[in-house]
Amino acid sequence: MSKQSTVVSADQVSEYLQQYPDFFHDHLNLLENLSIPHPSGSATSLILKQLELLRANRQELECQLNDLLEIARNNDISFIRMHKLTLALLEASTLAEIVANLNAVMAEYFMTDFVAVRIIKQVSNPIISDLFIEPGSDDLLPFLKQLASNQPKCGRATLAQAKVLFGDAAIEVKSCAIIPMSFTELDGILAIGSRNADRFHHSMGNLFLTQMSEIIGTRFIALLNKADVG
Repeated sequence: MSKQSTVVSADQVSEYLQQYPDFFHDHLNLLENLSIPHPSGSATSLILKQLELLRANRQELECQLNDLLEIARNNDISFIRMHKLTLALLEASTLAEIVANLNAVMAEYFMTDFVAVRIIKQVSNPIISDLFIEPGSDDLLPFLKQLASNQPKCGRATLAQAKVLFGDAAIEVKSCAIIPMSFTELDGILAIGSRNADRFHHSMGNLFLTQMSEIIGTRFIALLNKADVG
């Protein structure tokens, strides 16, 4: 038994449309993909103009939807990264552990090469020597502008800034984010560096970096109080 052909001929389509002249009223979207000649020659009819506008609007809406989906994907990634950061900070019970956990999570989830925290506080016998900077120290001079504005700075750090933050690795840092931390119980600097010159640039938004510094600073405050560093 031969299989019945499912190919529809042009005559069948024509006959069907004649029987159902209102077909396109219920299937208006099909008109977007049809090429319909017009007897007026090169003149553009109102219907064809409307179809052109409809197609253009659809393309614009598709672009907007794709942009929204991309933003949603980026937001999901940012949420996961911040969640991992928060967990890593909460798992730390000492200053040494929080520094180690911070370096690990920033490298794994934020794809950064260098992390530095400098707390502005006078400590007589610091457990971690490069964690603290004494108030009034010359090491703070390269950061006076950032500390005064209390706003993150992204881009290429000066050599003086890089040396204070990253020590011997200063020359390897091609771009970084310098984020002031200003709280009632803590003043300091958070810095995130990369070997990629395009990783941190001046046009980056500050909200995400500010939120990150607040999470990190809050946990440092808790551990500093617990250790009773003085």
